[in-house]
Amino acid sequence: MRVRFTPRAFADLDDIRTYIDQFNPTAAGRVIGLVEKIALRLGDFPESGQSADDLNVRVAFSTRYPYRIYYRIGIDEIVILHIRHAARRSLRPDEI
Repeated sequence: MRVRFTPRAFADLDDIRTYIDQFNPTAAGRVIGLVEKIALRLGDFPESGQSADDLNVRVAFSTRYPYRIYYRIGIDEIVILHIRHAARRSLRPDEI
């Protein structure tokens, strides 16, 4: 399946990169690379994430870096909705 990032998800990636880059530019690239790799892998394994509170939204977790990738499975694509650090509170269904 094709994987598509929403503008919000792209903005999340940019915010993550900008924040980490101020402390360690090399780490920023590694974190973003891993999050993107996990998101792209969802195209092959769309059911690998857990169901979120919203029935149509799933969450994939990064094991190395603490990020949650919120996504929706479409007919012919995976839509990455939002990327959030695990230390932040979980999103309510109306925030996804």
